[in-house]
Amino acid sequence: MSSGWGDMFEAAASGLGLAAASAVGTAASAVCTAAGEEAYNYGKNIVNNMRRKPDNDLEDNHKRLKEKAKKLYARRDNILAQTKTKLVNQVCEAWISRVMKSEEEVRELEIKYNDEKSNKKRRSQHGSSKSRTDLSNIIAEKCDELHNLWLQEKSKIGILVEKLPERVIIMHGPKPEDKPFLHSTVEEILGHLRDKNVKRIGLWGMPGIGKTTIMKSLNNYEDTAKMFDIVIWVTVSKDLSLEKLQHKIADRLKLNVEGITEPEIAQQIWRELKSKRYLLLLDEVWDFLDLSLIGMYESEMDSKVVLATRYLHVCSDMDTHLELNVPRLSEADAWNMFKVKVGRNFNIPNVEPIAKEVVIECAGLPLLIDKVASNFRRRDNIHLWRDGLRSLRRWPSIKIQGIGELIECLEFCYENLKDEVQKDCFLYCALYTEDYEIYTDPLLECWTVEGFIHDASEFRVARGIGHSILKELISVSLLEKSEKMNHVRMNKVIRTMALNISSRRCNFNILVKPHGAGGLQEAPDEVEWKQANRISLMDSKLGTLPEMPDCNKLSTLFLQRNWELKEIPDLFFRYMQYLRVLDLHGTGIMLLPSTISVLKCLRALYLHSCIFLVELHLNGLEHLEVLDIRDTGLNHFPIQIRHLIRLKCLRMSLSNFGIRHSSDVESCRNVFSSLYLLEELQIIVDSNNQSWELTVKAISEGVATLMHLTSLSICFPTVDCLKSFISTSQLWKVCCFTFQFSVGYHDTALYKILGCFEYQNMNCLKFANGEGVDPIISEVLLKTHAFELIGHKGASRLSDFGVDSINKMRGCLIEGCNEIETIVDGNSITGSALICLEKMLINNVPNLKTIWKGPVHYGSLSQLETLTLCKCLKLKMIFSSGMIKELSKLQHLEVEECPEIEEIITESENIGLEPDVLPRLKMLVLSNLPRVKGIWTSDSLKWPSLERIKISMCQILTKLPFNNENAINLRCIEADQSWWSALECQDDAIQQRLRSIWFQSP
Repeated sequence: MSSGWGDMFEAAASGLGLAAASAVGTAASAVCTAAGEEAYNYGKNIVNNMRRKPDNDLEDNHKRLKEKAKKLYARRDNILAQTKTKLVNQVCEAWISRVMKSEEEVRELEIKYNDEKSNKKRRSQHGSSKSRTDLSNIIAEKCDELHNLWLQEKSKIGILVEKLPERVIIMHGPKPEDKPFLHSTVEEILGHLRDKNVKRIGLWGMPGIGKTTIMKSLNNYEDTAKMFDIVIWVTVSKDLSLEKLQHKIADRLKLNVEGITEPEIAQQIWRELKSKRYLLLLDEVWDFLDLSLIGMYESEMDSKVVLATRYLHVCSDMDTHLELNVPRLSEADAWNMFKVKVGRNFNIPNVEPIAKEVVIECAGLPLLIDKVASNFRRRDNIHLWRDGLRSLRRWPSIKIQGIGELIECLEFCYENLKDEVQKDCFLYCALYTEDYEIYTDPLLECWTVEGFIHDASEFRVARGIGHSILKELISVSLLEKSEKMNHVRMNKVIRTMALNISSRRCNFNILVKPHGAGGLQEAPDEVEWKQANRISLMDSKLGTLPEMPDCNKLSTLFLQRNWELKEIPDLFFRYMQYLRVLDLHGTGIMLLPSTISVLKCLRALYLHSCIFLVELHLNGLEHLEVLDIRDTGLNHFPIQIRHLIRLKCLRMSLSNFGIRHSSDVESCRNVFSSLYLLEELQIIVDSNNQSWELTVKAISEGVATLMHLTSLSICFPTVDCLKSFISTSQLWKVCCFTFQFSVGYHDTALYKILGCFEYQNMNCLKFANGEGVDPIISEVLLKTHAFELIGHKGASRLSDFGVDSINKMRGCLIEGCNEIETIVDGNSITGSALICLEKMLINNVPNLKTIWKGPVHYGSLSQLETLTLCKCLKLKMIFSSGMIKELSKLQHLEVEECPEIEEIITESENIGLEPDVLPRLKMLVLSNLPRVKGIWTSDSLKWPSLERIKISMCQILTKLPFNNENAINLRCIEADQSWWSALECQDDAIQQRLRSIWFQSP
């Protein structure tokens, strides 16, 4: 409209003369609205310009030019600023181009105007030059042009359209390929992101472990952008409210949420994302976040959430489908990272041994390695390196640049523990040497007898509380779960912090001595003994101890594995009257001094593996609750333990002695019947030595009378002995205790199958060199979770023991059973079998022909995760007809030394196989299979979870059932060079893909 008014005024000025134009201007002024006011003023200016004297035209027009240009350029700059976040149409782009061109022309006019002003001084004062008039007219025209451009923008350009959010905003951080130790974790997460069953992934670990770096690498990774329509990164931090988080996500989505409520914002976010496949990356999550309140619901578009946190419980609170613990760096990765970061100063002569010690101090933490390496890269001579190492070993007692932030994070984890009990339990772990594999059973016992765990009169209850505390300490990354089952670790950095904290607590002063490469050879001085509440001198080379240290405050003393300690002074325990825990296991002592009787408060005594200990003096230890005397040099049954009437946990072995006289039978029976508070009993025997048979019979009769047992581990020489115990034990009838029973003579008392489980509360039965199917074995199997059948005769299948009896099993090992031909015969049963089985190991069963014979009832083997087959000489077929369809949870398949197998999945037994079978198989190991020529006949299966294949001595296996679309998560094929050279591929693309993930076997 305003452009039209301008045209009207121009017509009036040219065609009707000044008077008419003025009349038009007056009329327009009367009828113009707010929308036409700019046009009216424009027309008025034209008329006024016509009335001006020529002498004033140039200066006035120049002034007007500057005003018009300033106004137009401001509008242009505003639009350009908006183009960073908004899309512009072609009309707008053309307009901006014309403004840019006009800006150049205005600059040229400025030059001409300045030249004209200079020439004016040389001209006569009378009249005006023609050039001056011409320039004035040109500037006037340019003013009109600039104003028209300004009006055009207002009338034609319109509102700019918001730009779509970028698919990925690249974060500053290292590339995955630059940090190999992160690359595998990123690849693993990407694999899970491709799994439709995994919606939320939790990444957790201690501060400084590299979680944020992994998340940034995941955000920046090329494959991530290909998988999702939009990747949303939010650093949550501790003080970020749900409202602020919601606004961060809304900003990322370029939503206008100004002035609306949180529920309305949630609706906007939901509408924006419901048709998109998004990936939400939440870094530094401190607590539970209800994403539905933000507007992020589970999407039908297979959207995902990955969160990084210090705390495992945050993952579970947020319903993650998978939790990945970020481990510390391996020694090799830590070393390589440190070398790269230090740079040229690493080449200083003789610095490498010092550098290795520096890396050890960093405990595999990427953040700490990064900070320390930055510090050491400024040290350009070996003297500075030595000084730096000394300082590093003393932190946090002295300040080291760059480490303070990490220490603050770690101490916050400690301070954030919910009560003093958890704090005490955590600090107690610092008694163990750095990265020591701490066995959880004795650790929980020490916590209990030290009094940390209150209100637990029963050991079973105390263990339950202890496991909850352990889980919490692991969850907040103060302890680490070891690869060794039922063990935990405290890394060097955390332990240093714990020792520093304990030194500031008057009631928790810990004395530990670094044993070093040569081992601690001298005991601490008198002052150190006197001040300490808890002392650990474990794993050293102490040969002597002080005669009579003053230790009135001491409650725990660790001297274990001082192999050279042969003797304890007679008065050593004189002033340790408050000692509660004494660990002497693995020392060279031959007897305990008489002053041990003063330890009236002693609750736990560990003497196992004291192979020279031939005498046991326990007088005065009536309050003892835990006693471990396994694998000692005792050559007689310790009758005196009958006086330990408060004993709750006893572990002993009978390897070195048996009952020599009939009178000893009654004594053994009475010993255990007098320990009426006993809750946990473990008796280890040399299971291949028949001399202990009479002893165990007597012991089992006494044990059968105990009414507080919660855990029993014992070996019965015969089935009849087991039957006698079962028939007389009152507790067995109500199934009140966890058991590990071994029946029969065999080479080892160890339970191999238990290595697959965290076996708290798991009932285990080992049946060795038995014969037939005895009803008492079937009865025990009804309560058994882990079963080992070894060297058995008189049974051709596991299901002969009864389907009901084997349906509680979670783990099963069958070894050396020459008559077993199949595991389950489906023709002889009417219902599902092995419905709880998770792990099955079959080893050296030479006549095994099938795992399953006949029909497979629905639900059978439905929980199986691991299947290992080794030395099954007649086995031709692994998956019989219908069996593979039930294995939806199988993750690990290992087949070794089975010479008759030709196909891993036999085509004749699996006709019409659906592509999505074995949906969770992750690991496939094939070894020494001379006839195997294929895994599956074609590339029709999906293999959605397969990550790793290991192949060795499979000479005619020259084809793999993979193409460029299936097995998308396969990251490693481990095989030797000769196998790879013989591998046949359909095309170059598949060969290139497989080559990229092939690793040569060592």
